[in-house]
Amino acid sequence: MIRSGASRLGLPGWLFIPAVFGGLFIVMPLAAMLTRVEWANFPALITSEASRDALVLSLRTSLIATGLCFLLGVPMAVVLARARFRGRDLLRALVLLPLVLPPVVAGIALLYTFGRRGLLGHSLEVAGVQVAFSTTAVVMAQTFVALPFLVISVEAALRTVGTRYESVAATLGAPPTIVLRRVTLPVVLPALISGLVLSFARALGEFGATITFAGSLQGATRTLPLEIYLQRETDSAAAIALSVVLIVVAVLIMGLTRGLSGRTA
Repeated sequence: MIRSGASRLGLPGWLFIPAVFGGLFIVMPLAAMLTRVEWANFPALITSEASRDALVLSLRTSLIATGLCFLLGVPMAVVLARARFRGRDLLRALVLLPLVLPPVVAGIALLYTFGRRGLLGHSLEVAGVQVAFSTTAVVMAQTFVALPFLVISVEAALRTVGTRYESVAATLGAPPTIVLRRVTLPVVLPALISGLVLSFARALGEFGATITFAGSLQGATRTLPLEIYLQRETDSAAAIALSVVLIVVAVLIMGLTRGLSGRTA
């Protein structure tokens, strides 16, 4: 069956061997974790006060961070894909830098910018605004590490589709804002949705930058990944149960958005 399918698609048969091993490499650890779940105590493990607070905080901050990624990332992607200016390649490299930075380094960078003695944090502190080690810091850390996923998705889509539709709209007299809203964004809508999903998933799983910049205070900055890490030291059963919850939430969100992007494709 695989050989006939591969033949029809023009794929070499050997390609399926590393593909299967790659799939097993991803699936087997997840399956192994499921075998360690204490299903009889599962409801109690995931409904403790600390677990509920961590889950609600993670969902709330991840949604806010995803919204910020949309507001900041879409304009950045359009500028990088359509504008021509000196230093654009350097700017693109800097924007995508959080993709390769260790999250702890990202947290340190945010701390020395918005912390009490940071570049901007000192002025904010004088004005009575404390950013570091607050829920705001959680959102900022999540946005910092998730933003490049949206930018790279939308920019790549814009470069692929080209400018022919926008040129036609401009020729017909549409102003730039109308072209952006009625032509540019609808054309790359599937990529935009995919980028938002990736940003949400990255924000939901963020750990290193959050604990460095925001700390771990229950109900305020302790997100679900932080709660899992803390529970791992004291209650491995609870840590595994919460890990399953995190995986299920991520899969549901990605599956839902996959269906939405399929309808808009």
